[in-house]
Amino acid sequence: MLIDYHVHLEEGPYSFAWLERTSKAMEHFRDNEVLEHGSRDKIEKQISQLQKRLNAGCYSEEWLDLYLKKAKQIGLKEVGIVDHLYRFKETKNYFEKALNLDPNDSIGELQAYWLRNVMTEKMDDFTSAISAAKKRWEKEGVSLKLGIEADYFVGQEQELAALLTGKRWDYVIGSVHFVDGWGFDNPQTATRFEKMDLEVLYTRFYEAVEKMIRSNMFDFVAHLDNLKVFNFKVENESFNHKWYERIAKALQETNTATEVNAGLYYRYPVQEMCPSVDFLTTIVAKDVPITLSSDSHYPDDLGKYVAENKKLLQRLGVSQVATFNQRERILVQIQ
Repeated sequence: MLIDYHVHLEEGPYSFAWLERTSKAMEHFRDNEVLEHGSRDKIEKQISQLQKRLNAGCYSEEWLDLYLKKAKQIGLKEVGIVDHLYRFKETKNYFEKALNLDPNDSIGELQAYWLRNVMTEKMDDFTSAISAAKKRWEKEGVSLKLGIEADYFVGQEQELAALLTGKRWDYVIGSVHFVDGWGFDNPQTATRFEKMDLEVLYTRFYEAVEKMIRSNMFDFVAHLDNLKVFNFKVENESFNHKWYERIAKALQETNTATEVNAGLYYRYPVQEMCPSVDFLTTIVAKDVPITLSSDSHYPDDLGKYVAENKKLLQRLGVSQVATFNQRERILVQIQ
């Protein structure tokens, strides 16, 4: 069975580049329409459709239907749509407490700008839209799941639990995108890697990942080695394998699932799956439940490389993948 459990609807900051990428996604689904690239007719049509898209919002039925259309095209049977927790206005205090937002620091200033322009939605709007779409998707042969990707910060577990309570999640993903208040996957701050002791940095990252797993708050944890995003890696096998074993042991002991995530492979300089094959092999050896994820942020990327990663799991001897319903994990046979 082909599944994709880590799918996003959109993300700012909003810019001309965002408009261009959104237009590209919409273009992907325009059947039998031929308008010459560079023509006035084409740009007028694009502007009109983008205006309609902006007015309707990221949780509109029309936008969700593009994900459904893509799922049917590529044979996905289950799709889990999530949003980043930082998209929601209700989480403002949670992120302000954890992030470097110092206006006198270049990274802090940049991150304050970023947070202002991604935190634009309300959680209830998201959960209502996905829940309302479930029956429509089911009629089309695709099971739609409601998830959330929650950034984990050491010491803020109670506040996070309060933000997540009271919603009918099918699953909650835990992830680490920040080390000591720095969002390491932002291309505008990538040069900071060059000034850091990578073993110290990776130790801080993996310590947070381990605490996230042992918090027992999450149904699965995402992209376990995404700190490699800009291809800055520790070239020390013993160091890496020590942490691979430690993280895999934490997953095993807490009975927490993880994923094979393709996002870094097709969207970032490292061009590698998360986790790496060596890391994944260590996890598989511990019989940790694993799901499949494209980490798409646009409908035309839905399902990217999940078929290839399913085959990878089969080659490693995995016979089942993890799916979720109402916070219950269900293992299904890889076919």
